[in-house]
Amino acid sequence: MRLSEELQWRGFVNQMTYADITELDNGPISFYWGVDPSADSMQVGNFAAAMMVRHFIEAGHKAYLLVGGATGMIGDPDGKKDERNLLTIEQIALNKAAITEQYKTVFAGKDFQIVDNYDWFKEINYIDFLRTVGKNVPLSQMLGREFVQSRIGEDGAGISYAEFSYSLIQGYDFLHLHREHGVTLQVCGADQWGNSIAGVDLIRRLDGKEAHVYSTPLIMNKATGKKFGKSEDGAVWLDANKTSVFQFYQFWLNADDEGTADYAKVFTMLSRDEITEMERQIAENPSARVAQKTLAHEVTKIVHGEDRTASVERVTNALFGGLQFHELSSDDLEVLAGEIPTAHTGTSLVEVLVGTEVATSNGDARRLIESGAVSVNGEKVTEDFTISETSLVKKGKNSFILVR
Repeated sequence: MRLSEELQWRGFVNQMTYADITELDNGPISFYWGVDPSADSMQVGNFAAAMMVRHFIEAGHKAYLLVGGATGMIGDPDGKKDERNLLTIEQIALNKAAITEQYKTVFAGKDFQIVDNYDWFKEINYIDFLRTVGKNVPLSQMLGREFVQSRIGEDGAGISYAEFSYSLIQGYDFLHLHREHGVTLQVCGADQWGNSIAGVDLIRRLDGKEAHVYSTPLIMNKATGKKFGKSEDGAVWLDANKTSVFQFYQFWLNADDEGTADYAKVFTMLSRDEITEMERQIAENPSARVAQKTLAHEVTKIVHGEDRTASVERVTNALFGGLQFHELSSDDLEVLAGEIPTAHTGTSLVEVLVGTEVATSNGDARRLIESGAVSVNGEKVTEDFTISETSLVKKGKNSFILVR
């Protein structure tokens, strides 16, 4: 399948400067895509654009993945109602390193080159930048940006010269990569369209060359109509320290029926036939959630690898499926311990329930046990006893305690 067809089928079409999307099929293009180190991890929104980039690479285009060491010092103001707090140089360095490692994971085995815009901006002085860039960017163009208008309007919070100039920095990135590496295309998320166009205009004005921008739409949750990529706890991150592998897997496992196949088109490399099969499974037996299990497996595998994916699947099956608790490995138990309350062996069942606040009192715990609402390792119990070995205690359908 040609790249233009793949992008359209998967839903990766938003705005572009090309007259026709089929221009992407006319031989190899050097392109870039970047993430600012405003945090030490990408979110699901970044990940959607990253997966689009994978299709460009698969089609034979040359990828330059930018980590914005320079732009990260200012922070992209687009979409922000208030001025950002500046990060320290040390924090930016840590964030850059973390995002670089995520690039290497998401694009493992692919042909790409990582670049950092700090490497060229550290040599530029202010006067040179004004002469090279500032002199060639109309102020009316910058003032026309929607986020600028919202910030300087009657109810706006105002905007600093630094944030106002952000698009100039990003525009120069495109110019530099065009001159040094022959980059003629920037791909980006829908929210980066305005910043990206600045580079196209700069290349045309300074070098008389044609360059392009291609953007992917924001992914929407079809069930809620809201931006996709948020859980009850907030943003879903690729870093396991911010969103655990178990929570990450559960996020995809809980995807709505209406959107699951579309999410698979965006966030996995599954084929048309495989996604068609997912659609059939949803239509014929939605309660089995086979399609969601496939989605969760594929996405978690890309971000966290086969082993960790298999582990969270075993833990999920031990909690909600048919896997016996004793089949979990020691690594699986560590995953489980990070997600549910824990208690120590050598403690009575009543003490376990009260100590983890699953029961409100000793009397409440005894009533739960006597009514058959509590099970230990899958077996209902009706009397209190001392738990002497590693066990999984369950109350009702969704309350769990790991005793070890």
